[in-house]
Amino acid sequence: MVSGGARARSGPAPDPNALRRDRKDDKAWIDLPTVPLADVPSFPLPKIPIYDEYFEDKKKIREFDEAATEARWESELELWADLWSKPQAHMWAALGLKWQVAAYVRGYLESVGPDSNSGLKTAALRQEAELGLSTPGMNTLRWMIATDEVAERRDEVKPARKSSRDRLKVINA
Repeated sequence: MVSGGARARSGPAPDPNALRRDRKDDKAWIDLPTVPLADVPSFPLPKIPIYDEYFEDKKKIREFDEAATEARWESELELWADLWSKPQAHMWAALGLKWQVAAYVRGYLESVGPDSNSGLKTAALRQEAELGLSTPGMNTLRWMIATDEVAERRDEVKPARKSSRDRLKVINA
């Protein structure tokens, strides 16, 4: 049995507000912008043909199901577009992870399908963490979603400007 030693997910999760954050060996946190990525890459994987299988006269018959194939393809494209609108997409683009994101899309949809098993669900959860889509995954990668502090000030109602004479009245008083 293995014991001791550092493991990827051992110990408490990294905390961006920790007091000892400024150590030399501590990797810096990355703020992810909330603005969606400008150009989303096209989905790189081909359509998966889906077949309808049934038995007729003790013979297995396999027919191509065009409607199911198109429905699956549309689901993949929809999830792909949704994922690339997230803040993590900026890092995926910078690191060239479009194939890994595509594999996650396909694996996730397979894991929630009717023929899924626990292995597929576990694989999808691991991919989710490795791509920074889950909170523990973002902590491991040291990614934070940037807060737009300027937006709060932008939304505040500004008081009406006083005239220069009103401002001078304070001095003359």
